[in-house]
Amino acid sequence: MQGLQILKRTRQVPDHFIQAFRGLPVANVSDCMARMTAAGPRLRPMHKKGYLIGSALTVKCRPGDNLMIHKALTMAQKGDVIVVDAGGDLTNALFGEIMTATAVAIGVAGIVLNGAVRDAEEIGQGEFPLYAAGVTHRGPYKDGPGEINVPIAIDGMVIQPGDLMLGDADGLLCVPCDSLQSVLEATLQKMDAEKKMLADIAAGKLDTAWIDATLRRIGCNPEPQ
Repeated sequence: MQGLQILKRTRQVPDHFIQAFRGLPVANVSDCMARMTAAGPRLRPMHKKGYLIGSALTVKCRPGDNLMIHKALTMAQKGDVIVVDAGGDLTNALFGEIMTATAVAIGVAGIVLNGAVRDAEEIGQGEFPLYAAGVTHRGPYKDGPGEINVPIAIDGMVIQPGDLMLGDADGLLCVPCDSLQSVLEATLQKMDAEKKMLADIAAGKLDTAWIDATLRRIGCNPEPQ
């Protein structure tokens, strides 16, 4: 039934990609995806520190209700990232200290919640990766409906079950399974280029000719008048 269904996930990110992407700056990966994908600036890390990476187990909830998140915790495999579209509503907290402890015990790699959390102080002292849109003390309902392992979208970023989720202090990013190899290669090349740029800066050799060239191209005289 549409809006009330639990599906099996049919794919998962291979471990060698998890190891290859682990720790890569999300900003660099984002640049290599044409800067067209993001979960929006509202979803911020609630935890003290820690890199988020893993295969997405997707959940779609009615705003204010976390029944399907509880069910997802019983289905999650070690290394999964539970990604929840709860409509961005901040009226009721859908995740807190008890559920975080449950996720850690299972071996979940992180939580992404387009909604609110509570027990913010306890979560904020830990290193379990948890991203959310806000904080409130009011608890959730547990009546449904909801869906598990369906395509979801957060601020225009589409997440398919099994896609790669990345998160650091700059925010969140989903890398589609079919693009893992090409995005990884482009990101590693970009990081090599940035290392060279930093070395040039340190040596006083940074090439800034592109700035004046761009100004001329758009019709601006680069020389002060």
